[in-house]
Amino acid sequence: MMRFVISGILVLMAVVMGVIAFQWYQMQYASKAYGAPFTLVDQKGQPITEAAFRGQPSAVFFGFTHCPEVCPTTLFEMDGWLKQLGDEGKNIRAYFVSVDPERDTPEIMDRYVGNVSDRITGITGEPAKVHDMAKSFGIFWRKVDLEGDDYTMDHTASILLLDAKGDFFGTIAYEENPETAIAKLKRLAKG
Repeated sequence: MMRFVISGILVLMAVVMGVIAFQWYQMQYASKAYGAPFTLVDQKGQPITEAAFRGQPSAVFFGFTHCPEVCPTTLFEMDGWLKQLGDEGKNIRAYFVSVDPERDTPEIMDRYVGNVSDRITGITGEPAKVHDMAKSFGIFWRKVDLEGDDYTMDHTASILLLDAKGDFFGTIAYEENPETAIAKLKRLAKG
């Protein structure tokens, strides 16, 4: 009889320790929004913060308006995918964040993005703040000097997908199969 009581106490202690360890683990590694807080401006010159990436799923692409191929292609594709989704993807917000804020003023972003889509919001701002934001999202970018005083930007070419909490949900790679990209956006919308 005493063996059963001691065994019961040990089992109860193990369960309590397991619950305590699980709660500690959850507190330490609870889901946190992807990226760091930021304050930039949208293409209309209005303040925009990380709060824009909360409440609804988001597709976020980092690029620049002087980009010869990757950026216009990606924005055009993203707009097409969102149109193809129709009502199924109406809750997805789409953003184009400049990695070249020295040239990409709100006015330039407004013209550039406005020529492609009314669903995509351009984001720019002070160079140091933009670069801090991009870095916090794990985005690579680098200025590459060209002949004369011109330059281009090397940068991550994937679209980041964030769920409604702002958590990382996945990516859409540059030139990804359109059916796969749309399937990812459908999953994101249902999130």
